[in-house]
Amino acid sequence: MKRGFGMSSLVAVGIGASAAVWLSNKPNRIKAESMLRDLKHKVKPTVFEKAEQLPIEKGGNPHPKDFPDNDMVSEGAQYAVQFYNEKIQQ
Repeated sequence: MKRGFGMSSLVAVGIGASAAVWLSNKPNRIKAESMLRDLKHKVKPTVFEKAEQLPIEKGGNPHPKDFPDNDMVSEGAQYAVQFYNEKIQQ
């Protein structure tokens, strides 16, 4: 059997050559860089973008009838006071 260039390899070479010609202009390179940067941020957001998505509606102001949250806050406060009393005030 004779092996030669297949149609897929010719298509790949054509796409590569057209991309090289298109990226030879500086405005096109800038467009491509910004498009790739936007795509990267959509796939993997940065830490600062994730921080805006955190549920911080209750931050510092827990609801009085949210008992599990209030217990967690009270236990945390007791631990900090206990640590301060044991280590600092001795």
